[in-house]
Amino acid sequence: MMNSRTTQSVKQAKWQNIVIIFILLFMIISALPNLYPDKASIHLVNNEAQTEQTSPHHIKRLLAEHNISVDEINVSAKQITISLINKAEQDSAEKLLKNEFGQDYFVGGLLNNDAPAWLKSLEGKPIKLGLDLSGGVLFVLDVDTEQALSERLKSIALEVKSLAIEQRIRLSATASKNSHTILVNFSSAQQAGQAALMSKISKNYPELSQKKVTDKQFIFSYSEAEQVKFRQETMKQTLKTMRGRIEELGITEAITQKQGKNRIRIELPGVHNPEEAKRIIGATASLDFYQLAENSKAIGTIRMTDESGRKLTLNSQVVFSGSSIKNARAGQDQMSMPLVNLTLDSVGGKKMSSFSKKNIGKPMVTVFSEYYRDANDEMTKKSKVINVATIQQHLGAQFSITNMDSSEAAQELALLLRAGSLTAPVTIVKQRTIEATLGVDNIDNGIKALSIGIAVTLVFMALWYRSLGLIANVALALNLISLLGLMSLLPGAVLTLPGIAGLVLTVGMAVDTNVLIFERIKEELKRGRTVLLAVESGYKGAFSTILDANITTMITGIILYSIGYGPVKGFALILCLGILTSMFTGVFVSKALTNLAIRGNKAQLLGVKL
Repeated sequence: MMNSRTTQSVKQAKWQNIVIIFILLFMIISALPNLYPDKASIHLVNNEAQTEQTSPHHIKRLLAEHNISVDEINVSAKQITISLINKAEQDSAEKLLKNEFGQDYFVGGLLNNDAPAWLKSLEGKPIKLGLDLSGGVLFVLDVDTEQALSERLKSIALEVKSLAIEQRIRLSATASKNSHTILVNFSSAQQAGQAALMSKISKNYPELSQKKVTDKQFIFSYSEAEQVKFRQETMKQTLKTMRGRIEELGITEAITQKQGKNRIRIELPGVHNPEEAKRIIGATASLDFYQLAENSKAIGTIRMTDESGRKLTLNSQVVFSGSSIKNARAGQDQMSMPLVNLTLDSVGGKKMSSFSKKNIGKPMVTVFSEYYRDANDEMTKKSKVINVATIQQHLGAQFSITNMDSSEAAQELALLLRAGSLTAPVTIVKQRTIEATLGVDNIDNGIKALSIGIAVTLVFMALWYRSLGLIANVALALNLISLLGLMSLLPGAVLTLPGIAGLVLTVGMAVDTNVLIFERIKEELKRGRTVLLAVESGYKGAFSTILDANITTMITGIILYSIGYGPVKGFALILCLGILTSMFTGVFVSKALTNLAIRGNKAQLLGVKL
């Protein structure tokens, strides 16, 4: 029986070692891309207008005058390649060179990577750097949920009028912004018809509370709980839309999260042209489609003027809005004129199908609206007619908006609609640009602190625990590599300056795990156990203590990650990931290394004579 148990234990240990080696190799390969950061380069390619090639000295002096650091300049017969030290300066250098040599050269920028071909084929990515390390732009947006609620009430009031006209009941419905209510006054109606209409309103809008004032006057209102729910849903929709717009800009390392009750914090690392991002992120764009009013059939009217000065009277009830738009792409018609091709969702498709079927040969007006703050800091809605088109046929979920001003206008409108229209006005209340040079200083200081911490720890462990201390140092190195590899794998992981502090803390936590284990092994040796049994008992006995300590720290990290933002979130992420990697390397990897290093009884271990 003993031999069978021993054989089974050996087989189990072999499988554990194979799994550990596989995980470590995977983490090492995942961390390798961090050794090959992207390098910015600018190419000046000769064109026909070029007469005499510019000297590298002239280019280097020009860039130095504008504080742009150059790594090297390579000259060939056809082009000049300029490698920059800081890739954050690529946009500035490219604009400068275009202004200076644009007549003689085609100027273009590229990001190069010196990683081996086999590593590139694995599509590994280095760790994404946060705003405080790579530089970029910080926006804080204020979401006007009160205005969104007011617009919702106005929309419901128009729907109530529409339902009343369908049932031939005369009434007035007025939305009140201050009290968040809709006052409905019946002019004249039979009791049965009035009751049926009120029942239908309650069915269509169950979120509204109904109160009877008189026999002909009713109040519909949002309760406090429904108002809170509406504001929460508005914030969720705004966050989703903002993330969609950032993805459309091609920024993958952005952080978008709620801050307080009605604000959104957006961090855009690596963005050095804030005006373009500001134009897209800060735009409160919405698209609505209206029918031209026809005499008394109009359910309220809106008077607008198109770009040609023609006065239009629109039904105030929207046929459908931009929230029904599923996709939007800029394109050109047969005459090469810019347009936007729209694809609607199932709800919008049905509305468009029903409306166009009944209104073939009649015009439909497309209105583009934006919110902005006026001189009195009050939110104002600005709308303009961008298209008046006659419905030529029965339309479905796909159609086009024509008569766009330019291709650029079509592309920008398509981007905004593709990312989603906002139901609530947003304004930028804070904008801060962080220079990349500050990020470089932060990285250098953080690496120095990490290096000093690791060096002191390695020396202490090697002197105090001798052979087992060397094993702990190897486990510590593997812990840092595993942490870097894990961060490179996770798409949402971003390294910030507090994250570097978390790396330093991880070093201490990883060593603390080994200290607990080694002290437990000492106790077992003093009791007279053999080396192998003492090592086995030491790891097994200390595991529960290590697990309890790390679970409590993990709970703290999860709470910090959940409620924190920006730098706090970065620190919490490194803390949680560091706990996982330190548990893996400090317990399992170091145990495997210990078993490999100590295969028999020795005269002395950890200062204890045997």
